[in-house]
Amino acid sequence: MLVRKLKQSVGKLMNSTIEYPDFTKKIPFPIRHLEFRFDGQNFYNNFYRNAELASAYVTAMSIFLTYGEELVIETARYHRDFVNDPILKQRVTALIGQEAIHSKVHNAFNDQTLANHQYPVRFYRFLAENVFKYGFHRFPQPLKLSLMAGIEHFTAVFAEFAMKHDAEIWAKEIDDKTKGLWMWHFMEESEHKDVAYDVFQLISGNYALRITGFFLASFTIMGLVFAGAVGIPILRRPLNTISPRYWKDVAYSLNVLWNPQNGVFGSTIGHVMEYLRPDFHPNDHDTTVYLQDYKQKLLNPESGLLIPYFTKEFMPKIQAA
Repeated sequence: MLVRKLKQSVGKLMNSTIEYPDFTKKIPFPIRHLEFRFDGQNFYNNFYRNAELASAYVTAMSIFLTYGEELVIETARYHRDFVNDPILKQRVTALIGQEAIHSKVHNAFNDQTLANHQYPVRFYRFLAENVFKYGFHRFPQPLKLSLMAGIEHFTAVFAEFAMKHDAEIWAKEIDDKTKGLWMWHFMEESEHKDVAYDVFQLISGNYALRITGFFLASFTIMGLVFAGAVGIPILRRPLNTISPRYWKDVAYSLNVLWNPQNGVFGSTIGHVMEYLRPDFHPNDHDTTVYLQDYKQKLLNPESGLLIPYFTKEFMPKIQAA
């Protein structure tokens, strides 16, 4: 099915031009400021489906993706100057603001929660700093923009999965701050999921370059981050290498991640691979209903999970080109 769709899309690509979306129909999104004041006291290590290795993947994402977010911010700022559409430029500014807050809050979570629970935060930061300094940050700007769009595709896919399976993915022992952190992050990744892609299509639109960025993002998120996840339980507890309990968890975690029915990787592989279609767009998957549900759960003034940590929000102004 996917191969046939790809062949059809390639045929269309050979005889068509890029169609740009109507940015006036896009739903604007704000920059929200939060102060969680993490202390790590009630942190539950196996917060993702009571699986140690699967939860380690999520915490590895928290450490490594702060560097990815900084790359997104730098790349978005550079390319914003080449965007003439005032609405898209405003959306780029909102994306930059959201990613900046993500990086700030996740760094606080890493320092004040993960580090206090023997997670290898300092060591992983050393690794990430060198990978980005001598790798990704040396890429030419067009490739950085392609990588940025690829990374945003993966985070959008994971966000949609999390919102769709919200009732089942969190362990009952998870604390409100950790749960609120990830739900907020997933909500905002879904809000701005199309911005990087739209900028890439507007400035470049080169299919081969787009797919190159996708495979680099795949290597980063499915390869480097997963390798980091594998290391976390061993570095935290070296005796896990000989623990039958841990290896039982490994089998359970792999099923949690790769199960084709409800695994975050296994059940979304088709969605991930849709990026290879030349006529793909992030909004092919409508997440409006999931976003409305998450906003009610997180931002309801009386019962929202984020209300104790919410400080302010603002919407960047639309300025004439």
